[in-house]
Amino acid sequence: MTRMLTRRTTFLTPLIALPWLFGRGARADDGRSIVEDRLRELEIRSGGRLGVAVLDTATGRVIGNRLDERFALCSTFKALAIAFTLARVDRGEEKLDRRIFFAEKDLVMPFKATKPHLADGMTVEQLCEAAAIVSDSTAANLLMASFGGPSALTAYLRSIGDQTTRIDKTELALNIVKSGETHDTTSPRAMVGTLQRIVLGSALSSTSRAHLTEWMMASRDAAAQRLRAGLPVGWRIANKPGTWEGIATNDIGVIFPPNRPPIVVAAYLGRARGSVADQEAVLAEVARIITRSA
Repeated sequence: MTRMLTRRTTFLTPLIALPWLFGRGARADDGRSIVEDRLRELEIRSGGRLGVAVLDTATGRVIGNRLDERFALCSTFKALAIAFTLARVDRGEEKLDRRIFFAEKDLVMPFKATKPHLADGMTVEQLCEAAAIVSDSTAANLLMASFGGPSALTAYLRSIGDQTTRIDKTELALNIVKSGETHDTTSPRAMVGTLQRIVLGSALSSTSRAHLTEWMMASRDAAAQRLRAGLPVGWRIANKPGTWEGIATNDIGVIFPPNRPPIVVAAYLGRARGSVADQEAVLAEVARIITRSA
C-alpha cells in the first residue's frame, strides 16, 4: 500500500547531492536540467500539480516546472501588498506610523494580530508586520483598502514589470480559484521576477527592502514547514506561504546561501494528495532539490 507523504516517512526517493545543476553540463538527454527532472518526479509523487520557478541571481537563469502556468496566489499575494505599501511610503504617499482604525465587521480569518486592536487600531507598519509574520488576512485587507484595492495592486505590479500576476478580490474570496480561472493568479516565472525586483532589486528603497526582508524572514507557522524546512543549516530564507486547504499549498521566497548570491523561488502546489502537512513536505523537498544544486 502506498504510504502518504509525511516528514517522517520517505514517500519521496532520496536525491543525490549533485553540484552545479544550474550549469550546462548537468542536463538530461532532452535538454532539461536535472533539477527540472527531479521537480517533475516530485510532482508525480505528490499527486497534484506543482509549479516551481527557480531564479539563480548569479546567472539570471530561470528553471523549473510548469513555469508559465497559472496558480492561485492565496496568501502569497500579501508580500506584494506589503511591497506596494512600502513603495507608497518611499514616494511620500503613505507613512508607516499612520494609524488605521477598523471595526469588528472588518475582521476576516485569520485575525490573530488584528482582533486585539479593535479599540485602538494599528499603524501601517504593524499591519505590514501582521500580514507578513502571521499572515493576518484582516491586516492584508486593510492595507489593500489603504491603497485603492486589488486593481491598484495589479497596476503597481504592471508598473514594475510583472505583466502576469493579477489580484482581483480581497481575503477570503481571492483564495477560491476554480480550474481554468485567471483571477487572483500568478505564474511561477512571473512571481520570481517580481520577488527579485521587490526584495533584491530597485523597485523599493534600501530601507523598504530591509523592512520587507526582515518581516518575511520572521514569518511563522506554515512558513517554517515549507521551503524553509528543506534548507541546509546556515541558509536563510525570506518567505511568504499561502494556503487554501485541500486546494493550494504555496510558498515563495528569497534564499540566502552563505557563500553565493541569492536564489529566488516560487513554489505552487495544487490539489495534491494528503493533508496540508503532507503537502508542506513536498515544498520542503523542492528546497532540498534546489539547494543540492547550488
